[in-house]
Amino acid sequence: MLLETWILWGCVLIYVAAGCLAIISTVFRKRPDRTLLLLILGGLAMHSVAIGLRWERLGHGPFNTMFEILSSNIWSLTLFFSIVYWRIAAIRPIAAFVLPVIFMMMGWMMSVPDHDSILPASYLTPWLYVHVGFGKVFMGALLVSFALSLVVLLREGAFIAPDFARLPGNASLDELSYRFILLALVFDSLMLVAGAIWAQDAWGRFWSWDPLETWAFVSWLLLAFTLHFRVTYRPQPMYSAMLAILVFAISFMTFFGIPFINQVPHQGAV
Repeated sequence: MLLETWILWGCVLIYVAAGCLAIISTVFRKRPDRTLLLLILGGLAMHSVAIGLRWERLGHGPFNTMFEILSSNIWSLTLFFSIVYWRIAAIRPIAAFVLPVIFMMMGWMMSVPDHDSILPASYLTPWLYVHVGFGKVFMGALLVSFALSLVVLLREGAFIAPDFARLPGNASLDELSYRFILLALVFDSLMLVAGAIWAQDAWGRFWSWDPLETWAFVSWLLLAFTLHFRVTYRPQPMYSAMLAILVFAISFMTFFGIPFINQVPHQGAV
């Protein structure tokens, strides 16, 4: 077994430990903030080493196979959340929702083939990094909005409300979720524009309505509708939370479901 694989398994254990600690501390209303942050950063550091080793061995980044796509996105989601966790102390209990998503994705990643790959010639462009980078910020913002929205919904059940006593009120969480969705829309738009420029350079067309492009556009429309609905009708936080969770679900399926069922991560990539 390669060293990078052993390191990835170490990441899984660290993320599982962090997720369990986040859940337990929320239920028992403890505040192991520093310990949890150190675990997140430790897992992120180990994951960075594993990605770096694979990058050095193959000569290209984690952009091609499903294993590589999952690995790079888990890394970016963890990095985005670690920054949010560090900078916005008031919402740190949402780690009880974010970290289980991270370690379940790690488990999924470790279950798919990790065979070596050759980067297609169409990927040898700076636009790959621009397009992918914007997409990672987009998904990171949606993950935080998703966790905030789950708290709002769970507070509707009286038995679960005390577990999130440390968090601000639903109105404040709804406003913060809205801001992260707005951030997601900005970077989703930039991702689509950068992807179109890359497609024109690589394949001679800006858009071809392949499955991934189609669902990416559906995700963008749903994001725009969610923001328009919230600004125009000012719904109760519960209904805004439902929309935010739907946006995350559709976007998650677009990022990870469509590439998983296609023969290649992006139709026309090779």
